[in-house]
Amino acid sequence: MKKLDIIDHIAIQVNNIQDSLNWYIKNFKCNILYSDDTWAFIEFSNTKLALVTHIEHPPHVAILDNYLKINNKVIRHRDGSYSRYLQDLDGNYIELIKYS
Repeated sequence: MKKLDIIDHIAIQVNNIQDSLNWYIKNFKCNILYSDDTWAFIEFSNTKLALVTHIEHPPHVAILDNYLKINNKVIRHRDGSYSRYLQDLDGNYIELIKYS
């Protein structure tokens, strides 16, 4: 049986990071991994959820890629991770992410 890829997180766009973060914390059993005015990261038992603003990130699914090659298409994030976006056949954004 082949080894399957890992979905690292799902990102959804919200109007207000803090309001949305408070709503998720109130309504679900989850932990805050990170939060600022532009995005928040929430951990559930089986995955993570990123709350992002409309101007910072597109809504996307992030797939862990430990072999991501660092080049001019790859960006470095505040948390030290690296990623690049691509789109599937229907225009959905997929983020390939590598943690250092």
